[in-house]
Amino acid sequence: MFRRSSAPALATTVLAAAAALVLTAPATATAATAPGFLAGADLPPHPSSPWYPGKVTRGLPENAPFCLDGVLPAGGSWHRTFGTELDTGAVQISVRAASDAAAARLAAALERKVAACAADWLRANPGGTASWQDYGRLAVEEGAHVYGVGASVPDSEPGVHLYGIGRDGSTVTVVKWGQMGNLPDAPVPAFRKTTTTAVDKLNP
Repeated sequence: MFRRSSAPALATTVLAAAAALVLTAPATATAATAPGFLAGADLPPHPSSPWYPGKVTRGLPENAPFCLDGVLPAGGSWHRTFGTELDTGAVQISVRAASDAAAARLAAALERKVAACAADWLRANPGGTASWQDYGRLAVEEGAHVYGVGASVPDSEPGVHLYGIGRDGSTVTVVKWGQMGNLPDAPVPAFRKTTTTAVDKLNP
């Protein structure tokens, strides 16, 4: 079963756009200083655990976060992971692109990838259920957008994920939050604030 918001259907193919971005990124982008990152206190509060932030690390996470595989370039990328004492976790990935135009293309590719994630996941998991929700745009720097994706398979706990995608000039960031549960369980208002903070911190 697949449920989605009433937002118009978005394209599901983004790898070509991401590949084009990688080809246009100069070597200097990889050597750029790290953008500003969220602190644990910037994430939606967990009811029974503090957030434990990892180090800001050059490159992409070892394992691509759910819904984000194949779309983020390694060059110019930095990431930071966050964990709790229970099942809730988060990761922020930021990319210094070759130009404002390249960053805009990457942000658009990320939005398309996340919006198509539930349908793509169902094609790979035909016995499961998935849904997605568009939680709207945020007026911060060049703009940001928040989405939610929920997925589950029979006899397993469901998972809920929130995504905040935004841009400040030539720097793009995506924040992914997740835990066991369903979309109605997600702390959307708090995560919208997290996304705004993430974009504000990119280029202090």
